[in-house]
Amino acid sequence: MAKTPWIIILSVILRSSQVICQEAILHISNGATDKEYCLVYNSLWTNLSLSLSAATAYPLVNLSSSLLCSSAGVSPDIVRGKAVVVMRGQCNFSQKAVVAQDLGAAALIVTSTTSMSPPGANVTEYEKVQIPLALMRYTDFLDAQNVFGEEMQVRLYAPAVPVFDASIVVMLLIGVVTVALGGYWSGACERERLSASRGGGGGGGEEKSDSGDLALYSPLKVVIFVGLMCLMLVLMYFFYKYLVYVIIAIFCLASATALFSCLDALLELAKCSPMSVTVLGRSVSVRSVLLSAVCVTVAVVWGVYRNEDRWIWILQDLLGVAFCLNFLKTISLSNFKICVILLSLLLLYDVFFVFITPLFMPNGESIMVQVALGPDAAGEKGNTVEVPAERSTSYEKLPVVMRVPRFSAWAQNLCGMQFSILGYGDIIVPGLLVAYCSRFDMWVNSPKKIYLFCCCIAYLCGMVLTFAVMLVTKMGQPALLYLVPFTLLGSALLAWRRGEMRQFWNGTTYEVLDSNREPLLPDGTPDYGGGGGKC
Repeated sequence: MAKTPWIIILSVILRSSQVICQEAILHISNGATDKEYCLVYNSLWTNLSLSLSAATAYPLVNLSSSLLCSSAGVSPDIVRGKAVVVMRGQCNFSQKAVVAQDLGAAALIVTSTTSMSPPGANVTEYEKVQIPLALMRYTDFLDAQNVFGEEMQVRLYAPAVPVFDASIVVMLLIGVVTVALGGYWSGACERERLSASRGGGGGGGEEKSDSGDLALYSPLKVVIFVGLMCLMLVLMYFFYKYLVYVIIAIFCLASATALFSCLDALLELAKCSPMSVTVLGRSVSVRSVLLSAVCVTVAVVWGVYRNEDRWIWILQDLLGVAFCLNFLKTISLSNFKICVILLSLLLLYDVFFVFITPLFMPNGESIMVQVALGPDAAGEKGNTVEVPAERSTSYEKLPVVMRVPRFSAWAQNLCGMQFSILGYGDIIVPGLLVAYCSRFDMWVNSPKKIYLFCCCIAYLCGMVLTFAVMLVTKMGQPALLYLVPFTLLGSALLAWRRGEMRQFWNGTTYEVLDSNREPLLPDGTPDYGGGGGKC
């Protein structure tokens, strides 16, 4: 398989996001009917109640035919003590708020036909406005008029979003299970390769591995690989609007292929017959044809409906898990030295493009954050570096994250569905080390796959620490900052404790065609038995 698509995909999966999200709820009632709508506000400007019961009720005055840039034509008697609805445009938010305040209005709601980013102003203007100010979709206001007519009582409140959400647990399970299964699959493929090698009388140091389509065994190749990723990320920064569609197309193709590989391996493991038929003198597997049709259909449906956030996240996670599993099976690292070099460079790559690039970029933005969010998303979307909330938006997003809806973000879901997200990079990068540990278990015939088990536990501990720091600091964290040290140190300590550090560091030589070093496994190695699915 060509290296370029893998480099492109891996260069954009090491991502992060950071945003300010200030959503609230507009509760409308006429005594018989109640309904709630999304509001966006600026917490530096407006303090809203945390609950509906504590919020003050105001009669609503519809001045949506006015821009309220001046008090001309508006009687104070009409708006005094009431919430006023006006249209966005011509003058800034603070000017509208000051006019409404001078007229005696108790709150100002600005309806918008454009973006719903929080209203902003200079610090001095914040001090002038003493009434609540919020932004509302114009379409929502039209809906409210159809439901309630002109007799409306409104309350504005912003319920606190719990720091901990159960979706984080789901993300933790997705990450750990995917890493464990990917590592196990890589080890199973290695076991089959070794069995086939012994059965064919091979096993010498000059046999090339087929456990992965792309084997990284040279430090220079690793450096070049990471360098190409850096180049791809910079190109994404400058040409995002064009390259994002290239990434989407590559993802559809790669994820469909990965899903086929995973489902085919499961059917092979279940000993399902391929049901071959002869067509024009050639044998055709009915099972493969049906699987191909299913996988292509799933990828196409995702591609067509990728912005339908209410349900498409299920397909994205399914394709994402398949993509990560196939990646871990396809890419192999030949020894622990390569693992240390690759994971360390990717950790530096992550930290540099998130935290260092803002220091010398003209607008002070992080290249990776900007690529992750898209050029039109600044200031609109919410939160993190690796496992946080993402708000659905209309622009194209890179399909490089697992997404699970947040269960407690009621106000935010009114404005746009909230997700906890986990980047593929947080699964694939440490997962490559987990896969190496699983193959090493095969090479040394370690009991109970102890290297795979230990590295998975280290990954779990790293993920738990990442979430704990994120919850305590209420800030997104670069997960690789915790995952890389945990997995590298955990596996190294195990190898040292078992007296196998030299073998673990040097790995096996069967990938290196020009090496004269003896292979790690001597002839007559005990059979590992069994298969592990199609490789």
